[in-house]
Amino acid sequence: MTSHTCQLLVVTAVLHAVQLVTSYSFNNCINKDYGKTFTCWRRTAENISAIVGDLPLSTINLTISFNPIRHIPDKSFVHLPNLIQLSLERNKLSTLGEHAFQSLHQLQVLNLSTNNISHLEPFLFKDLKNLNFLALTLNKLKVLPNQIFLTVLKLQILHLEENNLNNFSQIASAVSHLQNLRTLNVSFNSLTSLCHSNASLPPSLSNLYIQGNNLSSLGCRRSFFSKLKYLDLSFNPWISTEAFEGVDLAHLNHLRLQATNVSIIHFLNNSNVRPNSVDFSNTSLTNDSLVELCKVLGRRAKNITHLNLNLNLIQQLSSTSLQYCPQHIEQVSLSRNKLKDTNCLLFLNHTKDIKVFKAEHNHLGELVSCKGKIIFENLIDISYRYNWILSVSNNAFYNTPNLVSLTLNMNSIAKLSRKAFEGLRNLENLRLDNNLMRDLYSELFQDQVNLKTLNLNSNRISVIFSRVFSSLGKLKILDLGGNTITRIEKQGFHGLTSLSKLILDDNNLKEIDSSQYYAFSDKLKVLSLKSNKISFFTQTTSSPFMNLSQLSKLSLDSQRPYGLILLPQYFFRGLHSLKELYLTNNHISHLAPDAFDDLTELQYLNLDYCCVGAVQLQPGMFKNLRNLTRLIVENMGLQNFSKEVFGNLTKLRSLQLNRNVMHSIDVDTLESLPNLEYIDIRNVPLSCTCENSQLQNWTVNNANVQVVFLHDHPCQESTKHKFYSFDTKVCYADLGQYLCFITAAFLFLFTSFPIIYVKLYWTFKYSYFVFRAWFSEQWRRLRDEEENCVYDAFISYNSSDEQWVMEQLVPNLEGNGSSFKLCLHHRDFEVGRNIVDNIVSAVYSSRKTICVVSRNFLRSEWCSLEIQLASYRLFDEHRDVLLPVFLETISEQQISSYHRMRKVMLKKTYLQWPGSDCTHPEQAQKLFWTQLRRAMKENSQYENDLCKSTQSECEISGDIHYLQP
Repeated sequence: MTSHTCQLLVVTAVLHAVQLVTSYSFNNCINKDYGKTFTCWRRTAENISAIVGDLPLSTINLTISFNPIRHIPDKSFVHLPNLIQLSLERNKLSTLGEHAFQSLHQLQVLNLSTNNISHLEPFLFKDLKNLNFLALTLNKLKVLPNQIFLTVLKLQILHLEENNLNNFSQIASAVSHLQNLRTLNVSFNSLTSLCHSNASLPPSLSNLYIQGNNLSSLGCRRSFFSKLKYLDLSFNPWISTEAFEGVDLAHLNHLRLQATNVSIIHFLNNSNVRPNSVDFSNTSLTNDSLVELCKVLGRRAKNITHLNLNLNLIQQLSSTSLQYCPQHIEQVSLSRNKLKDTNCLLFLNHTKDIKVFKAEHNHLGELVSCKGKIIFENLIDISYRYNWILSVSNNAFYNTPNLVSLTLNMNSIAKLSRKAFEGLRNLENLRLDNNLMRDLYSELFQDQVNLKTLNLNSNRISVIFSRVFSSLGKLKILDLGGNTITRIEKQGFHGLTSLSKLILDDNNLKEIDSSQYYAFSDKLKVLSLKSNKISFFTQTTSSPFMNLSQLSKLSLDSQRPYGLILLPQYFFRGLHSLKELYLTNNHISHLAPDAFDDLTELQYLNLDYCCVGAVQLQPGMFKNLRNLTRLIVENMGLQNFSKEVFGNLTKLRSLQLNRNVMHSIDVDTLESLPNLEYIDIRNVPLSCTCENSQLQNWTVNNANVQVVFLHDHPCQESTKHKFYSFDTKVCYADLGQYLCFITAAFLFLFTSFPIIYVKLYWTFKYSYFVFRAWFSEQWRRLRDEEENCVYDAFISYNSSDEQWVMEQLVPNLEGNGSSFKLCLHHRDFEVGRNIVDNIVSAVYSSRKTICVVSRNFLRSEWCSLEIQLASYRLFDEHRDVLLPVFLETISEQQISSYHRMRKVMLKKTYLQWPGSDCTHPEQAQKLFWTQLRRAMKENSQYENDLCKSTQSECEISGDIHYLQP
């Protein structure tokens, strides 16, 4: 076999072995849903073909952002005809080829925002016949070609804001034929007028955004806005009231005039606009002009329900400020004014139907008691966030008893009176986060029996006193994060029987007290304890989560200052429903192999930067996580990736191994993850050696498991070389030489075996029986029970000598007063049992084995096996069990070919049957039986005593001793 042939065989074998699992990678993109959605962010490639050239035909959604791409050439996406959404925002695009989007007939969404595009080719969108959304926001466009939208007849939404467009007539002409256009946004351009030629806006257009331009006049026909429903003219500081003279605004549902020079009162009196469609935010209203506005609304808009007065100059409201406004107003917003006091909402006394009131971003300093004030039965939502509120007095909301939502966050509340929320029995949502509160008292929430969400995040609470939440039996979400909590009293969470989400992030808790969780053990689903001071220095014997059997999400990230340090062995016991676990940034020194054993339902595990230094994960660590679908083990210092650790994750789909220190990854382990779809090995120092040759083949030649940015992965030895392309031929050549050697050895054995078999057939067969007997369980059992032998002697003889055995041996040993019990094969072997098992049983059930040796005996296969077993006990077990009896004289030359028998003769003294040629046969035979009986009774001393007592009868010939009477 040639070396080249051997190499081909090896390559074929290796390829076959590693193709059990398939993988794929893309140069500059990451796949999100198996071949359909791709994101290509923050890459260094400047050529669009380098980014999208390797994407599959199945691509539907594609996002290419934050890249240094400057030009899109013709036919860049021709290989992606199934694209439906394409985003090219936040690149450095300045030019687009006229046929850049050729063949994208299915494209519906195209985003080209935040680039440097200053020019569009007339037929750029020619093939985009199904396009319905187009964004060109934040570019440098000055003009639009007339034919630019000629073929995109299905376009519904067009964003052109933040460009340099200055000719509205050109814009109108470009979009006039778009019969499906609903939204046109040309905000923050350089338009000075809406004057246009004969071309009119499409009748389908309902939303027009023109804010942030330089309009001084509209310059349009009366019917220009007649089809619009939403018009935004905000932040056009030069536009005045006179600009609307003769313009039809009667069909508008919403009009915004923020930061314009329009006198809102004059505008309402001199236009046909419906007052209830106008947003009065940022229209320079003052305390006095507000009264005038209400008078107009009272005359012309009695059905108005929403009154937006944000961003005005209103500083103070009296009980008469809104007396002329329609009584059926449901929502009033006074955010971003300069209010210093709400005076218990007395200014709303004429709006009996008020439901929502907002006064955000004002200068409110306190909320005083409103007991005895006008009751607002219908008010259900109040928001005072982003004010300067320092204190909330008792009964501050006494006159709004039916509040459902109360927002007081982003203030400076340091004093919250114990009865501040008295009477609010219908309250469901309460936000007090980002204040200066220090203490919580049991009386504070005693009336909030229907509260469902309570946010106390980012205050200065240090202790949770006993029974402070005892009335909140319906509370589902409690956020106590961002405080300085160091202690939770024994019944601190008493009463929270419906709580499903508890946030205790960024506090100073040093331990997890299991007794705290009894109150809501059956309901709690989410528990966040990240950024506390929890740590363990010794193993614990119990879990603090034993009662949280329904918990589905647990966060223990970033414990301060040094992390958890040690993860106790039974720490997660009881969390049988947990699906998400976060342990990032914890500097754990040791992970016990059974740390996660109880988390049988876990689906997401994040261990990013959780450990200290290099980590050797213990075998079986993830053995019970059979439902895990996403595992993040980034930056853990992992040194190994073995099947013993990761092999049981049969449902794993996403595996992130970034920034670890392993030099190789076991392909067999990857093959044991049948559902793996995504693996990230960036910044793992893989060596470009033969050790990783199979891994390279696995990552390059397969197609189901995405290896993120494989083509950028450098070799550890040299960053100039890439892992996916390092030369592996030498690896296959070495294996080929070994394969050739193995093949040659196999052929030699294959051709030699028949010859060896013919020549050594009996040796093989004999060895087989000995091997089988040696491993027999019965052998071992009988060895252990030797002291309770069944027989005195097992008689091993050839069938040709059976007459002597039956006529001489048996009568003299079992009769004549001898009373020995003999084992004879024809009499005592078990019928139907394997003959080898019978022989083994006979040898080990007898104290002695008497071999009746004759020339026929030496030639017998079964006799040879019997003496082999008996001699094994003699030589290897050092047991004196063998008694050779020669029926006829056999010369040393004749016996030398029987190696085992010759070895016995050199070791043992044996008996010679005195034949008829003996001088005194009767006396000799009598002495023979006497010596044989004595040998059967004796043990190790038999040989010496026998020789001494019969010295006169012994004749020595060579190394063989003959005992003759």
